[in-house]
Amino acid sequence: MLLEKKVVVVSGAGPGMGQALARIAAREGAKVVLGARSAGFIEAVASDIRAAGGEAIAVPVDVGDAGQCHALAAAAIDAFGTITGLVNSAYIHGAWTTVDQADPDDWAKVFDVNCLGALRMTQAVLPAMQAAGGGAVVNVATMSQVSPFPGEGGYASAKGALATMTRHMAQDFGRWNIRVNAARMGWIGGKPVYDYIDREVAAGADRDALVAGITARIPLGVIPPEEDCAKSLLFFLSDYAKMVTGATLDVNGGQYMAP
Repeated sequence: MLLEKKVVVVSGAGPGMGQALARIAAREGAKVVLGARSAGFIEAVASDIRAAGGEAIAVPVDVGDAGQCHALAAAAIDAFGTITGLVNSAYIHGAWTTVDQADPDDWAKVFDVNCLGALRMTQAVLPAMQAAGGGAVVNVATMSQVSPFPGEGGYASAKGALATMTRHMAQDFGRWNIRVNAARMGWIGGKPVYDYIDREVAAGADRDALVAGITARIPLGVIPPEEDCAKSLLFFLSDYAKMVTGATLDVNGGQYMAP
């Protein structure tokens, strides 16, 4: 299996791609550590994984707190002996507003979770990866960094900082055989996006027209399913990506194609 003998931490394993990624990683042979603030949700996902024959634990974590990040890493090591993979997918969006009306304090909170949270979580697992002789980190970024979407200035700026930090991590961690890559996500066909569509429909939008408007900008013609998006990230955790570090992969069905 793709991730046999791997121990993978998924931060931000809430509804949406995070939980899908954790489930697929377990099916591919990884032992999975789910981290998020929603303790009940991640425990339910971990229970599902165990019921299907996989190995998983759930550890509530707020990536804004370095102590909680280190506690998650310690729990992972207690359960599985090591950590070889980390997916930094924890995020908050912040206010939907144009940049001229943005609240710097709101942006600071978004940066603290989306960028510095990934730094805290990576620093927490770093000693285990060093002891293991290597590992892989995947930072989840957004297409809005390069293709602006109205109201996402703070969120995209924080994720842009995360993408820059990815390259510095790759440079600094290479001496320990630790690879660090980023995935720039577009529309993801999961609960958050479908909840957005439901809200728009409730406000009077036509569902078919709304979905058609989204998919018209995507060459593959679909809202990328969360399971397929998750698989792209899991590639970075696998040995098939042993010589890939400091890279950014666009996962968006072709809506944005990097030059």
